Amino acid sequence: MKKSTIWLLLIIMALTFIGLLYIQIMYMENMIKMRNEQFTEAVKRSLYAVSTSLELDETQRYLDEYLEEEEKKMLSSYNQQQDNQDIATHQFSIVSPDGTVASFSFREQTSTIITPAKPRLKDHNTLISTYRNMQEARKGQYLYQKGLLNEVILNMLSKASNRPVLERIDIRKLEGYLKSEFENNGLNLPFQFAIYNKNEKIIYSSNQYDPKIEGNLFTQAIFPNDPPAKINYLKVYFPTKRDYISSSVKFMIPSFAFTLILLVTFLFTIVTAFRQKKLTEMKNDFINNMTHEFKTPISTISLAAQMLNDPAVAKSPNMFQHISGVINDETKRLRFQVEKVLQMSMFDRQKTLMKLHNVDVNDLVTGVMSTFKLKVEKYGGVIDADLEADDAIVSVDEMHFTNVIFNLLDNAVKYRREDVPLSLFIRTRTIGDKVEISIRDNGIGMKREDLKKIFDKFYRVSTGNRHDVKGFGLGLAYVHKIITDLKGDIRVESEINQGSIFIITLPLIKNK
Repeated sequence: MKKSTIWLLLIIMALTFIGLLYIQIMYMENMIKMRNEQFTEAVKRSLYAVSTSLELDETQRYLDEYLEEEEKKMLSSYNQQQDNQDIATHQFSIVSPDGTVASFSFREQTSTIITPAKPRLKDHNTLISTYRNMQEARKGQYLYQKGLLNEVILNMLSKASNRPVLERIDIRKLEGYLKSEFENNGLNLPFQFAIYNKNEKIIYSSNQYDPKIEGNLFTQAIFPNDPPAKINYLKVYFPTKRDYISSSVKFMIPSFAFTLILLVTFLFTIVTAFRQKKLTEMKNDFINNMTHEFKTPISTISLAAQMLNDPAVAKSPNMFQHISGVINDETKRLRFQVEKVLQMSMFDRQKTLMKLHNVDVNDLVTGVMSTFKLKVEKYGGVIDADLEADDAIVSVDEMHFTNVIFNLLDNAVKYRREDVPLSLFIRTRTIGDKVEISIRDNGIGMKREDLKKIFDKFYRVSTGNRHDVKGFGLGLAYVHKIITDLKGDIRVESEINQGSIFIITLPLIKNK
């Protein structure tokens, strides 16, 4: 897959996930906003109903008090007039055209004062007069009740607002009204309330009411018809309102979880695709390098073999020996390259098979230096050592560990500077229960971004315009794997044109 295709897929999927997350977030915001509006509306309806109920209670209380006073007055007046009044009973009978007889009677209080007798009226005139008396009685009763209500209303307007609010309200009833109205509007939540005056001073509050609560407060005038200077306010808040609102969008949590899982899976897939792309490019470079590295010795051996077929060469022992030496050297070179390729198989194993032996680091480094000294001197360089480590016995595979030192020294030669003589320095020292081996050179050095990647398989540091540095990018990866399998550690310090220092630490056998 082309890199541009991977980037295109990345952009499309990224835009898709951003759009999906945006839609989910907007949906949640709208749900929460709508839930808040519904909650606020329900609370306002409930508080208005509570305020109305309190007004009705006050009206009923004033009416009961006024009626009680009027009953007392009437009873007193009745007792005073009882001696001066007689009760008379009147009875009438009416015969209908079909012969049916209807009788009725009424009682009338009469004065004891004797008045002149009036002429007796006819029966039907008496019935009409009685009906009119009844109508007048109802009208009088209506006017009396209307006047009574008017007096109660005037009394409330003039006196009610002057009374303390706690005398006008039954707190238990108020709490019951609040609970009942909230439940009727679907708000079965714990709540706290308080009564404030116009100056924002608390007159009464429930046990757990917190006056520091600033948000989520709902306010309602208790008696809105009172004069503005005497209006009191009921304030309510719900401690669990946030949980109540968020519960309406809990079903979105699995949706977000699945989206995040898809996002992580997508990112992992993209990262893997880029790694595979990079690995493919490295393998292609490896094959190209390997082909070049094999082609040169094979061509040289083929040419030498053709020269051996020349009779003139057979007659010259010196020429024959020279050609034989060339074939031997190129064969060794080819064998070395094959061993490099075979090292790749080690990276497919979880752990390298090694034959561990207890060896002295100083002795091993000394042996490698004596072998590598000729190659360093060939380029006009020098190699020195400072073997400070005492009793530096470690458990290593001698062959693999020797290859590690050889690879580090060989890299120092490959990446040497042309303007200064090559200089290599090896140092060993004991640090606690570990031994440290450092290899320093004065080569071209490495950039900071290369230091994090040099131990990766197939990675090769750019050498600028130099084309004489060959390799497969396996040497340092091999070194890192061997040191790690030996339970050690390797790190590098480097600066451009200042050289590099590779530092290896291994556990001492005596402290195991």
